Amino acid sequence: MDEIAAATRVTKRTLYNHFQSKDQLLAFVLEAQNELALAAFATFGDKLSGSPAAIIDGLFRDLAVWADRPRWAGSGFTRLVIELADLPGHPARAIARRHKALLETHLGDLLKRAGVREAHRRAREIWLLSEGAISLMLVHGDRAYAAAAADAAKRLLRSSSR
Repeated sequence: MDEIAAATRVTKRTLYNHFQSKDQLLAFVLEAQNELALAAFATFGDKLSGSPAAIIDGLFRDLAVWADRPRWAGSGFTRLVIELADLPGHPARAIARRHKALLETHLGDLLKRAGVREAHRRAREIWLLSEGAISLMLVHGDRAYAAAAADAAKRLLRSSSR
């Protein structure tokens, strides 16, 4: 809170007048970030269209582009939940959980429009591949994990359409 007060040039007392606790401040910041991320994903989702394979290619291509940004650190929501792993009732974890669920649902809706059977089930599996690719790109610094995840997702879609 000292650092936040200094950066915003307000006193800690003023901060605590607006936010009852650090947890409440964190939840507020995450909620704002959630809105920004969902808006960005909705715009990104607008570009995802066509065949299921085209949707997958676009999703993982953009993931690789995102990972190529300087100082990229993966998903802040995932990193936060890992930091708060021992605090299951923390409000920030609830926001992160809702955020990830909304993105997964949005992907399911895109796949359903593209004619994928059991689209929301496939979206969960593809989202798992995406989260794994993000983690491994962070560990190894290798964006090729996005392409590998895309290949796996397309095989998954092909096998489930039989």
